[in-house]
This record gives sequence, C-alpha cells and structure tokens, in this order.
Amino acid sequence: MISKVVHADLHLQARDRYHKVPFFVPAGTESLGVRISFDSTRGVVDLGCEGPAGWRGWSGGARREFTISADQATPGYLPGVLEEGEWAVVLGLHNLPKGSVDIAIEVSLPSAVQLPDDPHVPRLEGIPRGSSRNLPAPEGYAWYAGDFHNHTVHSDGSQTIAQLARLGVEMGLDFLAVTDHNTVSHHPHLKSIGQEQGITLIPGQEVTTNQGHGNAFGDIGWIDFREPLQNWVDETKHRGGVFSINHPIDADCSWVVPLERRPEAVEFWHSSWYRDLIGDGILSWYAAAGNRATLLGGSDFHNHGGLQRPGMPVTWVLARDNTPESILDGVKAGRTAISGAARRENDHYVPIVFDCPIILRLDQKTIWVDKGKGNILVDFVGNRQVVEEQQTTVNAPAENGPYFLTAPDRTMLAITA
Repeated sequence: MISKVVHADLHLQARDRYHKVPFFVPAGTESLGVRISFDSTRGVVDLGCEGPAGWRGWSGGARREFTISADQATPGYLPGVLEEGEWAVVLGLHNLPKGSVDIAIEVSLPSAVQLPDDPHVPRLEGIPRGSSRNLPAPEGYAWYAGDFHNHTVHSDGSQTIAQLARLGVEMGLDFLAVTDHNTVSHHPHLKSIGQEQGITLIPGQEVTTNQGHGNAFGDIGWIDFREPLQNWVDETKHRGGVFSINHPIDADCSWVVPLERRPEAVEFWHSSWYRDLIGDGILSWYAAAGNRATLLGGSDFHNHGGLQRPGMPVTWVLARDNTPESILDGVKAGRTAISGAARRENDHYVPIVFDCPIILRLDQKTIWVDKGKGNILVDFVGNRQVVEEQQTTVNAPAENGPYFLTAPDRTMLAITA
C-alpha cells in the first residue's frame, strides 16, 4: 500500500488546478486501486488518473475510488495493460476554502478496490419512436428524435449505459448522445448496448472545466480538458467530430472564454431553460456569438431525482439513417429542429414526442408547422405571424432565422434554423 497526503490550499489551486500525485507501478502488476479521502464539508476535489502511456480516466467528484486492470475498470476509467513506470493520481482542486484541505491518498497494488455492480437491463419492445411520426422529409431522409446531452455512471450520472438506453427507448427517442465528463471510457460499450436496447448511442465527451463545458461528438478519442478551450474546438474538428458549446448561460457552468474559431454547434435549448421558458438570454448570447452555429438541445440527464427525463427537449435531425455517422452529418449540415413540450407524470416530466408542436425547415424559403394553430411564429429579426392552421407551411426566409414557435404568452415551444 502506498500512502500520501496532499495539503491543498488556494496557492496550490492557483498554480496547479489539476495536481498530479505520482506513484510507481512495477512490471507485472495485474491491477491497481486508488482511494482518496478528505473532509467534503471543506471542499470539492475531483479524481482522475494518468499512466505512462496517457490518460486512463476521470470520475470528477462522483467517486473517491477506482480500480484498473487489463480487462476491467471502474466506469470512467480505461482498462488495459498496466505499464511499468510512473503513474499519477490527478486531483482536480475544484473548490477549496480559505484555509486548506488535507487529501489522503491510498494506492493498492494489486487493487483493494471492488468494481461496482452492472445489473442486467431487459430490452423494451413495441415502443414507437419519433421517426415513426413521418415528418416531411426529402426522399431518402427522415427526421430522427434524440437528445444530445446525457450522463451515466461513467461520470456523475446514476444510470448504467444500458439503463440510460432503455430510458431513451421508453421516452420514444431514436438516439441518445452519451456525453460523460472528461472521459471516453463509455465509448467502447455504446454500439453493442445500443443494439441490445434498440437505440442509437452516439459517442460523446462533455469536456468540462470551470471556464465552460462543451460536447465533443464522435468516436474521436479523448479531448484533453486541461488544454485551452480553443484547442477543444480545433482538435474535435481536426479529428472529424462535432463540437458544441453547452449551456452557455447556465449560472456557474456558463461558457466564459472568447473563441477565435467557433464550433459548429451550440446547445441552444438546455434543460435549464425550463426554469423560465420566456427568458431570452440565450437569444442575446447567440446573436453576440455570430448567429451561425447549428442548434442542438440537451436534457443534461443525470438521474431520476431531477424533474426532466431524456428528450427534454427533443432535438430532431434530418438524416439518411439512424447511425451515429449520419446523425452527426445532419448536425454538420445544420439540419436540426428542437421541440420542448412535456407532460407531468407523478414527480417528474416526460417529453411529448408525437403530439408536440414542431417547426421544420423544408427549404431556404419555407418552414413546415405541425400542431401550431393559435401560436406565434417569430424570426430572429423580430417579425411575428400568427399560425392559423394546425398544420401548414409558412414563408420563412432562412436569412431571418432561426425561427421560434411560441405560445401567446411567449412560452417557447419549438425552434428551427
């Protein structure tokens, strides 16, 4: 057993926010375990690990222990050969008091840390999906319903990947992006679990720091959150993925760093907007940011304790098929729409996928409106028109977008470019 203590104070945080505590792994080691302890009333400390060959995982503040071996690892961490040499426990000094916090670290070789359970999740059958709504689309395309922001036990969510996938099916979604914080340990499991549960699972990583959060979509490997935020955007694009700024105006999780080269997408409708659906702060941010990024929605689902479920809001993507590659191609091309209707079920809300108001762009001049009668279509310039029919097409030049469908009291219902 290797034991160390770090005296973390504001001076250490200022010069080394992601503090490495090294330890040596001998050749032939079959597993390692790490456990930290500290007074949680005096600070928030994140946990991660780096090996000689690179990053091995991150659990943020969700865990205080992990284990890694050649073929298994705690969710959030990558299994694989334990290379001989210097490893490091990485401590994210997220929130510290005026004084200091003592962080005790124990490293066990072999590991004395147990793996968490991974319960069996039966598949749901016979659940209709958003794509079966048969929204108007060009030949060879369809509109698929999904959610671009979800978490599992691989970071700070409470659901396994299979449990999240089943919940997405239950909500009537065609796809879910799984975007755990600062790790890609979930990526190798997504295709098989998605096939087992009958839903497309898109690889993602929520790159997360105190300066902003953003989703890197695609099977593109790990994006180093310790690098400058511009590097997140550039590296994601270089590898063929899609980067989205997340909840750009959400309290202390807002995006606060200017960018020279902007990402392709923005989480325009985050679940936090449900607190005030007539608030227009995100519109001001979008205008200041240049009014160019593809519009996405994200529930930021973590656990059943919240009011929202996956699909609040629903993002609709016009794509050739329901594969991660085609869905992300649709995002790159800007073929998205967002709807936010929900209904109360006991102590939470669930998305209304099939009867929700929706607006879709048909071409550069026309928008199609469904379930819109009596509501108001508003463009980004401020022009307003009352929707007179439940289902209709409306003249809506793309250069005046994005467009918003609101209730008469200005409650946001749906969005399209």
